[in-house]
Amino acid sequence: MLEELIIHQPDDPIQFMISHLKQNNDDVKPLKRCKEVLQECSSCTMCFSCLTKDFSYKLSKFCHININHGISQTGMELTPRICVLGPPASGKTTVALWLCKRLGAIRISQETLLFKEALALTEEAKAYKERKEKIPNALWANLIQERLSNVDCIKQGWILEGFPENQEQAWILQSSGIIPRHVVVLYAPDAMLIERNSGKRIDPITEEVYHTTFDWPGDMVIQERLVKPEDPSEQEISKKLLEYHRSFPGIFHVYQKVLKSFNADQPSMDVLSQVLTYVQTRHRSAAPFTPRIVFCGPPGSGKSLQAALLAQKYGVVNICCGQLLKEIVAGKTKLGELVKTYIDSGYQVPDKLVMKILTERLNALDCMTNGWVLYGFPRDVEQGQQLQESHFVPNRVFFFNLPYESIVERLSERRIDPVTGERYHTTFRPAPTPEIQARLRQNPRDKEENIEMCVESYYRNIKQLEDFYEDAFYVNADQDPFVVFEFIESCIIKPLPCKKFKSS
Repeated sequence: MLEELIIHQPDDPIQFMISHLKQNNDDVKPLKRCKEVLQECSSCTMCFSCLTKDFSYKLSKFCHININHGISQTGMELTPRICVLGPPASGKTTVALWLCKRLGAIRISQETLLFKEALALTEEAKAYKERKEKIPNALWANLIQERLSNVDCIKQGWILEGFPENQEQAWILQSSGIIPRHVVVLYAPDAMLIERNSGKRIDPITEEVYHTTFDWPGDMVIQERLVKPEDPSEQEISKKLLEYHRSFPGIFHVYQKVLKSFNADQPSMDVLSQVLTYVQTRHRSAAPFTPRIVFCGPPGSGKSLQAALLAQKYGVVNICCGQLLKEIVAGKTKLGELVKTYIDSGYQVPDKLVMKILTERLNALDCMTNGWVLYGFPRDVEQGQQLQESHFVPNRVFFFNLPYESIVERLSERRIDPVTGERYHTTFRPAPTPEIQARLRQNPRDKEENIEMCVESYYRNIKQLEDFYEDAFYVNADQDPFVVFEFIESCIIKPLPCKKFKSS
């Protein structure tokens, strides 16, 4: 429901939620009580989400009331949004079916999308299947998005079995607003999975999966109606296992904050019990009260734009390390003159000098009060350690991922008007007149050979920095910038950060 609020941004969020619950036949009493409390409360300590003066302020007041008066943020339990992943024969179907029964959620798998749903794109997907071609990731994502938009999934929640299959699917689902609350990953030795696959049997009525050795039903009626599925051969299952192992690290990077692995090589009831315990837990909020955000990414990945959008919407201080150094030089102080000597000679400004300048800026009142978003520093693990040792510990770190071809396209086609200082791009923002086009110039930094050097330098150091910030978020920067911003925003304000204080 909070997602609906953020999307629609109504003038009266409380009334909007009451109407939303009425439409879905849910209990509206908690929200009516919340509205009464809202009218009674005359003060609210502002938090990060309050920094905008209209919608976010009203929404944050609602969140503060929830804390002080014990009302849940939606007035009801959160609907399940679960992905069940794992290699072939690891028990995904068994876990997904069991969770559906226990939680009342809707199960969605390749089989249900292709053969049990009347969706607009079903026939197109079946055509790929009949030609024995791989169904494109975008088509799978569109099928899932269409199915999840149905009222049963909205009201009861959903369980995606076997989706996403790879990082690209995960990014497409994420950009479509399909973000699971829990990701369950099953694992087991490959030899055991191959053995499991050969003995698998399916009940055509209930769709439950059994095994001739590990999980044979005691009921004779069920035994007689079990059928052997058209599963792949041992060679084919080995190929699928290899493909899964190659794809999983990418999926892990996307969902690592909500992902938990379970050993499938144990009694099924033990697995199901552990999984149920996990999906019924609410993730502990790590949302910051004062945002301290770091953007890391290759040149051209959009860090400056996303920082500007965050600063504009939430009032955090936008700090570009490179720009900060230029401002110091322009100030003509002794420190600026020292920095200028390094810049003019083409040498990198020493880390200690950069940290001295950053420390002064991050200790300023606006940064201490409103929070900050920093990019251009740190660039390697040593700089990250120095930042931490100076007691500037970011509570949100984002790594921007962008293919090399996209980086070159974004940077090499940039142009600047020497008369007005206006920036243009030959593809995305061409000059409006031939006269302006004729006088445009390219910054030497944007030549492809210089871009290649910068990108190589970035990737040379980034792996250790990723390991240092192990709780970081990974952003697919090769998409519409406002889609990227929505994802970044969701990682910062979901759950909405609130400052706890005693009720009067």
